[in-house]
Amino acid sequence: MSIETNYIQSIQFQFKDTKRLGTAVLKALTETELHFKYNEESSSIATIVAHISGNMLSRWTHFYSEDGEKTWRKRDAEFEISTASKVEIMDTWETGWNCLFAIIDDLSPEKLAKDIYIRSEKHTALEAINRQIFHYSYHVGQLVYIAKMIQNSTWKPLSIPKNQSDLFNELKFKK
Repeated sequence: MSIETNYIQSIQFQFKDTKRLGTAVLKALTETELHFKYNEESSSIATIVAHISGNMLSRWTHFYSEDGEKTWRKRDAEFEISTASKVEIMDTWETGWNCLFAIIDDLSPEKLAKDIYIRSEKHTALEAINRQIFHYSYHVGQLVYIAKMIQNSTWKPLSIPKNQSDLFNELKFKK
């Protein structure tokens, strides 16, 4: 397997795992919890989802042929107070990811070297993809952090729970 093919598989895995974590957060919370804001300067999970999805639709629609910052995107509106239902929030989340995976699932080594633009700045597709992996992981980390604040002691960890690393390793490597 070539390094390019291996890297494409890694990209696909990273995006799928990032989506998995975010989806788990959204499913774990009530509609009211999805709209929780710590203070006026904070964003709710609903707002962050609107931003992630807006970014995905802008960046991944016509990825190879149009600037990733579309004129139709209303980025500032993504940060306005949301009144979306949980179903609408989940639909927004899925719409963004579907747009992303239409490109990511069709990657080839040749496509990684193509030039694309984001806000008129030239990137290789590979550079733009790395930029987006970071961006979405950053925001999904925010979703997890906010959810943990909301649910406190009732939060169910999405990875190895505190003080259970030894048990995890014992079970994993016992096989």
